[in-house]
Amino acid sequence: MSPVPQESPDPGSATRIAEHCARLFQQALAGRLIAAYALGSLAHGGFAPAVSDIDLALVLTDRRPDDDRVIHRVTRDLQSKDRSYRRLSAFWSSLPALRANRDDGRFPAVDRLDLKKSGVLLLGEDVRRDVAQPGADALLTDSVRFALEILAADPVQDEFHDPARLASDITRFTKAVLLPLRCLCTAATADPGSTDDAVRHHPAQPSPVAAELVRAATRARHGHPDSAEHLTALLHAGLVPLYVHYIDSCLAGLTPADADLAQGLGHWRTQLLARHTGQEAGR
Repeated sequence: MSPVPQESPDPGSATRIAEHCARLFQQALAGRLIAAYALGSLAHGGFAPAVSDIDLALVLTDRRPDDDRVIHRVTRDLQSKDRSYRRLSAFWSSLPALRANRDDGRFPAVDRLDLKKSGVLLLGEDVRRDVAQPGADALLTDSVRFALEILAADPVQDEFHDPARLASDITRFTKAVLLPLRCLCTAATADPGSTDDAVRHHPAQPSPVAAELVRAATRARHGHPDSAEHLTALLHAGLVPLYVHYIDSCLAGLTPADADLAQGLGHWRTQLLARHTGQEAGR
């Protein structure tokens, strides 16, 4: 394989990284890998060399108890190769689970929809026709579970309330600002779309929240970040209101059957506002 850039891979080199990773997963899984696909911006366009992940989907013949350990080990080893490989994000599940519109590994509904609609086969047999398409309810509830598990976790919340730290890492900054827009756009359109689609969708809404912060994150995503001082000020003003808007939008779409998710979102909302109010009082 030709040498891969150490930083900021373009779509072509990112695809070669994904292909190389797929072959190593194939070896590690001892013939149980049916297919490997590029997902996300590598599949449907909009790959941003400065910040985009290299999304790789793995479809397995079946689910075995040590799959988590094996896939985590291979992912960790690949991510340690260099800064470009650190972008790798692996999704995986068995084909029987994907046929039944669920995952038994790590394959959220929005990524299953992305596989169904836009997955680009890298190796193996194309099985997209066998993958069930998630509905709007699953897209919303899966995204809320992800947000509560990852974004509402204490370490991430600490970062949210330390804007100078967040502004110093352009990749984390852009994800923090643009990820909730992706989730809202997918919930509204029932389409995985792209980050660029989500950015276009946001200002089209009545009174878009944190519009200046979103524009700054878009510039940073395309390799033109504002100064850290300016990003810090925008984060102070707009990040918590943006997430409160995200939470309120999700709450409006949940049903009584999702009471646990609604309770989690409500608790997260209270924490965000309490910490933001205390932070503002201390400035």
